[in-house]
Amino acid sequence: MAEKKKMKSEASSSNSNSSGGQNSSRAESVVMDVGRRRNSCGYCRSASHTSISHGLWALSLTVDDYQALLDRGWRRSGCFVYKPEMERTCCPSYTIRLEASEFVPTKEQLRVSKRVQRFLDGTLDVRKPEKVMNEWSISGGSCSSSQNESANCMAMEFSSGDHEEQKNQGSEDLLFTSNVSFQISAALRQAKKGVGHVQYSKCSTEENGQYPEISPKLIAEILARHLKEVPESCGLSIRACNGHINFYSTGNQNMYNDIVKSGTMWKQLPAESGRKHSCLNKIFVTSQGKRRQLEIRLRRSSYDPEEYSLYRKYQLRVHNDTPDQVSEFSYRRFLVDTPLIFVPPTGDGTVPPCGFGSFHQQYLIDGQLVAVGVIDILPKCLSSKYLFWDPDLAFLSLGKYSALEEIRWVKENQVHCPSLQYYYLGYYIHSCNKMRYKAAYRPSELLCPLRYQWIPFDVAKPLLDRKRYVVLSDFASLTKGEPLPPTTLQNHMEDLHGDLFSECKDDVFIHEDVEMIELDSEDSDVDSEPETSSSPPAAAEDGDVGNILIGMKSLRLRFKDLCQAFGSSERRYMETQLQRYMRAVGAELSERIVYQPDLPLTRMQEIDE
Repeated sequence: MAEKKKMKSEASSSNSNSSGGQNSSRAESVVMDVGRRRNSCGYCRSASHTSISHGLWALSLTVDDYQALLDRGWRRSGCFVYKPEMERTCCPSYTIRLEASEFVPTKEQLRVSKRVQRFLDGTLDVRKPEKVMNEWSISGGSCSSSQNESANCMAMEFSSGDHEEQKNQGSEDLLFTSNVSFQISAALRQAKKGVGHVQYSKCSTEENGQYPEISPKLIAEILARHLKEVPESCGLSIRACNGHINFYSTGNQNMYNDIVKSGTMWKQLPAESGRKHSCLNKIFVTSQGKRRQLEIRLRRSSYDPEEYSLYRKYQLRVHNDTPDQVSEFSYRRFLVDTPLIFVPPTGDGTVPPCGFGSFHQQYLIDGQLVAVGVIDILPKCLSSKYLFWDPDLAFLSLGKYSALEEIRWVKENQVHCPSLQYYYLGYYIHSCNKMRYKAAYRPSELLCPLRYQWIPFDVAKPLLDRKRYVVLSDFASLTKGEPLPPTTLQNHMEDLHGDLFSECKDDVFIHEDVEMIELDSEDSDVDSEPETSSSPPAAAEDGDVGNILIGMKSLRLRFKDLCQAFGSSERRYMETQLQRYMRAVGAELSERIVYQPDLPLTRMQEIDE
C-alpha cells in the first residue's frame, strides 16, 4: 500500500511539471504499471468484481503518446490511465469518435441549439411547453438506476397544463411533467429475463409464481414519494397523476425568471499576468433589447474555486453524491490533475492557437459560470472527458449543447491545425442503454479492441446487438444493412465465454467511484505472481521486451542493457511484468514511453549507481 500511495503522490505532484509548457524540462512520457484491476461495475451493477481493466500511473505524458494510447483504447482519469480488458470485463467499453467535418446533427440536436439561442435572444419563455432532454456528460454518464437519480436523468416535457388540475391546485402553476414512468415500465417489460432481480413494493403480489407487471401509475407514485425533497429544495412541489410526474411552482413567480444569458464570435484574450492558463473566449452578442450574453472560455487546466463550487452543486443535486464524496481533493485529482505536457502554439500550422494539453472550457451566462467541459486537445482530436453544469439550467440541455460546441470547435480549428480532425466521446458501452446516447453524434466509429482499426458504427451495432465483445475488424468488409454470415458471430470468441469472469490470483480488487471513474488502488493488494489466463493476448504484436525503455532515477536504458544488473529471480519478475506491459501499450509505445519499475527505492539507487 505504501508503494501505491507513493505512485499517486508522484503522479499528482508531476502535474505541475507537466503543465509547465515551454519551461518544462520533461518532454518525455513516464509511467508506472499497476497491472490488472478488478472492481464492481457501475454499469451493470454486478455484485461481484467483474469490471476488469489495466492501469498505469502517469508521471508525465506527451500529447503524441496520449493520442497513441487513446487509439489503443486507453483513457485517463486525472493522472491514472486505464484500459478495459475487453475480452474479460463484464461491460466492454469501445472508444468512440467522429470526424468533425462529417458531423450531421439530428433534429433533436438542432432543437437543443435553437432552444439555447432562443433563450439567449429572450424569445424562450420557460413557462411555455418546451421539451427538456436527458442531461448526460460525454465522459461521465452513469448507469445508476436509483430512484433519486431518476429525477435527474429522466426526459421531461414542459406542459401547458391540465386546466382542471390547475384550478384544483389554486395558485400553483404546472411547470413541466415527466413521462419517465412509462419508459421505465416499458423497459421492464422488455427485460423480462431480468425482472426477477427487481424488488417490488409490498403492494405488489406474485401470481402463479410470476412477478406482476408494475404499472406506470405505481412507478410514478413511488418516484414522487421518494423525490419529494428534491423539488422542494428548488421551490417546487411534485405529485404523481395517472403515471405522470408533475412539477408545480409554489407561487406565482416562475423560478426561472431570474436566470440570465446571450449570443457569436471567437476572440483571444491575452494571458493573465503571472498565470499559466491563457484563455480563448467565444462571446455571443446581439443588438436587440433585452438579451443575455453567453461567453465560452477555453482555459488551461487549473484549480478554480468557482468551478469547484459548480461541480459540487452538480454532483450533489444531479448525481446525489454525499458532501464527503465531493471533496476538493477528489475534484483536483479527478478533473484538475493531468499528466499531459503542454505544447504552446507555434504559428506554423501544426498546433492550434490554444496549444495542446488539458483544458477546462467554461460556459458563462452574463458572467455567471453555468457549465464546465473538461477536455484534452491532442494532435488529432479533442477528447471530451467530463462535463458538469448548473442544475437550475437543466431545461437547456447543456450536455448536448456543449458537445455541439466542442464539435464546432474542432471544425473551426482545422484551419489552424489540419491534423486536428476528430472528436472523441470517450467510451461507448452498448450493453448499458444509458451509455448509448453517444452514438447519436453521427457518423461515428468504434475502435476494434484487438487490431485497433476504426469501424463505422452502423457496421458495429448489429454485431454488438448479439455479442458484448466482438473483434470488430473481422467484420470491417460488411456494409450497412448487410446480413451477418450464418453462425459467424455466434461462434465468435465462444471459447472465451467460460473465462470471462474467471479470477487470476494476481488480480487486484478495488472499488470504483462510478460517477468519477476514479480507479483507486490505495486499498488494493498487489500480487506479484504472473497473470494466468487461457485467453489469447489482447493483441498479437511482434516486440522484444529487451527494447522497452526503462527509467531508473536519472538513467534511461533499454531493458536488454540493464537486465544484467538484476539477479535471476528479479530478472524473471521484470520480464513477466514487461511482457504484460508491452501487450497493453503495444511494442512501439513501450520503446518510447519510459517505464518506471515498481522496485524499492534502495534497489533503484543500487542499480542507478
